[in-house]
Amino acid sequence: MTAWPEHPVIYEINTLVWLGELSTRYGHPMTLGEVPAPAWDEVALRGVDAVWLMGVWERSPAGLEIALRDESLQASFRAALPDLRPQDVAGSPYCVRDYVVDASLGGPPGLAEARAQLAARGVRLILDHVPNHVAPDHPWLTERPDCLIQGTPDDLARDPGAFLEAGGRVFARGRDPYFAPWPDVVQLNAFSPELRTAAVDTLAAIGDQADGVRCDMAMLLMTDVFAKTWGTRAGPAPAEDFWPYVVPRVRERHPDLLFVAEAYWDLEWALQHQGFDHCYDKRLYDRLLHEGADSVRGHLRADLGYQRGLVRFLENHDEPRAAATLSPERERVAAVTIATLPGATLWHEGQFEGRRVRPPVFLARRPDEPVDTQLQSFYRELIAAVGSSGMRAGGEWQLLDCTGWPDNPSHENLIAWSWTNDSSRQLIVVNLSEQPAQGRVRLPWSDLRGGTHHLTELMSGTTYDRDGDELLDLGLYVELAGLGRHLLAVLPGS
Repeated sequence: MTAWPEHPVIYEINTLVWLGELSTRYGHPMTLGEVPAPAWDEVALRGVDAVWLMGVWERSPAGLEIALRDESLQASFRAALPDLRPQDVAGSPYCVRDYVVDASLGGPPGLAEARAQLAARGVRLILDHVPNHVAPDHPWLTERPDCLIQGTPDDLARDPGAFLEAGGRVFARGRDPYFAPWPDVVQLNAFSPELRTAAVDTLAAIGDQADGVRCDMAMLLMTDVFAKTWGTRAGPAPAEDFWPYVVPRVRERHPDLLFVAEAYWDLEWALQHQGFDHCYDKRLYDRLLHEGADSVRGHLRADLGYQRGLVRFLENHDEPRAAATLSPERERVAAVTIATLPGATLWHEGQFEGRRVRPPVFLARRPDEPVDTQLQSFYRELIAAVGSSGMRAGGEWQLLDCTGWPDNPSHENLIAWSWTNDSSRQLIVVNLSEQPAQGRVRLPWSDLRGGTHHLTELMSGTTYDRDGDELLDLGLYVELAGLGRHLLAVLPGS
């Protein structure tokens, strides 16, 4: 396998649900080691660099019991799956009993076969790590209790929702500083030297089995955040933050392991500087869904180094389905935006097919939904076209100026950018309003003068011939319908 591309394309799969549906399709129980070649071909899509098999680790029986007693969780399960059966609730993949591939999924041999099948198709494997908490029956509660935040019997009596007893000790339930504790997990102590050593060993073991790791709620382990959440219970803060301690030591064993952070609260830049290759860009997600072109444009003016370290997405297992949230036209223009920006991109299994129900991660089954074949074709063509264009393999990305006329401010709804490398040039223009927009886009290529140039739509093949002198002197004239887009290859002509 070659080195990771600079702007990787990641495809997330809910492993347990996916295997269940394959089992139904093929008529027998399916593990990772038994997935037929055609099924791997379906997920190793052209233009995809990595598959994130979400939820492969051993789930907690104790956590499952808690989930089955939680009425609010049960209500969410029934809302997503009206014909819910007891066997449909498998427990949370983020309530980890042990970092061993669950036997029901095929165990370590099954995962090794899955990784080999993906590698044979030129696709890498990403797995989860949950650094903030473990299941209440995780071995560390008895074998390494100093890895966890502990409490007292008085704490448990005063606030049983925030503490639990296990193995004769009282431990704090996992949480972040803005919400009530999670009932099914126990809090790890980011300030504990023993935990830091254990985290290095755990991540290195994951690196033995995968090419990348997605770290759940990574910002919770940062010193400032952790101290705010736990105060004196955590003990004195170490001189070195958690991730700058952990990541370099893991990379001593796995230099090419890709680190991806689930990150919020505008801490992406800090986490990049603490060792992560890519961090979730939740801010762009919110701007695309709820704000206008000016807000998105401002976001894209950020430092390019910062942008290269982001993960752009329209949905994942924590966010609502895009098809249920956006109109078809807005979803398509947002997808073109996501697909062609610098940084990693994350796509969620079922997104391409237009699924509208986001099942809770506790479930092993999801409802049947019809496939939106037009949307599926659009996404597959988009990912393949962007991949074959070469823009995500490297090159120079640049945000471009759009201008208009005093009596027509509609150009303010246009955003344009370009990619330039040794062998290709691409121009992307999107209209993020529902109204038509006209404007001129200033192109960055000074050698356009003196000839005609072909601008070819990467997805449809439609070609526009334009005079190079006009392109440089006035800019490219663009007229787009509401929520329209251009995804163009710029080719020399006569």
